[in-house]
Amino acid sequence: MGPEDVVLGVSEFVALLNQTLEFAYPGVVITGELANLRVSKNRWVYFDLKDEDSTVKFFGTVYQLPGPLEDGMLLQVRGQPKLHNLYGFSVNVQSMRPAGEGSIRKAADLLQAKLLAEGLFDDSRKRFLPYPPSRIGLITSRQSAAYADFVKVLGARWGGLHIDLIDVQVQGEIAPGQIVGALEQFNALAEPPEVVVLIRGGGSAEDLAAFSTEQVTRAVAASRVPTLVAIGHEIDVSLAELAADRRASTPSNAAELLVPDRRSVVAEIQAFRQKLATDSLRVLQQARNELLTRRHDIEQAWHYGLERQQGSLERQKQLLEAFNPRAALRRGYTLVRNDTGGFITSVQQLKSNDHLSVQWRDGSARVSVTSINKTDHL
Repeated sequence: MGPEDVVLGVSEFVALLNQTLEFAYPGVVITGELANLRVSKNRWVYFDLKDEDSTVKFFGTVYQLPGPLEDGMLLQVRGQPKLHNLYGFSVNVQSMRPAGEGSIRKAADLLQAKLLAEGLFDDSRKRFLPYPPSRIGLITSRQSAAYADFVKVLGARWGGLHIDLIDVQVQGEIAPGQIVGALEQFNALAEPPEVVVLIRGGGSAEDLAAFSTEQVTRAVAASRVPTLVAIGHEIDVSLAELAADRRASTPSNAAELLVPDRRSVVAEIQAFRQKLATDSLRVLQQARNELLTRRHDIEQAWHYGLERQQGSLERQKQLLEAFNPRAALRRGYTLVRNDTGGFITSVQQLKSNDHLSVQWRDGSARVSVTSINKTDHL
């Protein structure tokens, strides 16, 4: 043992080395092929990252997993090197995510199968979006082209909407946590927006990976506010889009789905007004024609009734005329009355020396009965 050698106990050596590692390497990012992945007690995660020449052990918790993983995938892990006093050297995981297009796609496929089995993408869970909404909660990067396109199209089509923006990172290691935090912030409001819109422009599979992580996908599915998600170009489909109430192919398409084109609406209103005016004129003309028809029918019925009453009156008049005693006088008959004014209608009513009044049509005379001749009835 040389004079410059440091003499330490085992625990002292472990503590000193960890202090040195913490000072020199407070955080490292290591990329390698995943191997020997295992989960203990549904809480602890152990795995190795390796390349052609070396292998490094890692230790973390299940809550740090980005989703289902398989050995052979390329993984990027941020962590802190540490020497455990019993289990040796490993890297304590701070965060991890798939790296490389193939591994990102494989991780997304595994997670999609898992969430699909849970029913997270079922159509029965989808809700209708308000159309158009008056207040929108927007989650994206303020500096992105997606934000500029969305706001431009929204204003050109409708305008007058209230947009609450939460500015987040849309790629990289911290993006999932910020996106989930923004969703939780909107949902925690006493008066949340009518719809939450999550958008990002196009990019590589690695750029878009945050929107296919389990934490972001579950946060979108759990939102109590209806969600609209548009990530990348039309051919890009993230898991967050599958979990959302509505998917848009691009950020511009998201704006188109949210609001109508006011020019089309104005044209429809004008066409409706024209149709309403035309229909009103037609209805009024029909009503006028019906009134004229009814007036004619009423006049016809009135004339017919009047003619019937006049005919009946004429017949009554003729009947009265037929029973008028004067009419009989005009035909040559006479009216014979006794002294009391009563009519003599039979010779049986006469006696000798009766005084009678005989009336013709042009005068009357007083006569006395001198004889009575009775005959048989005709």
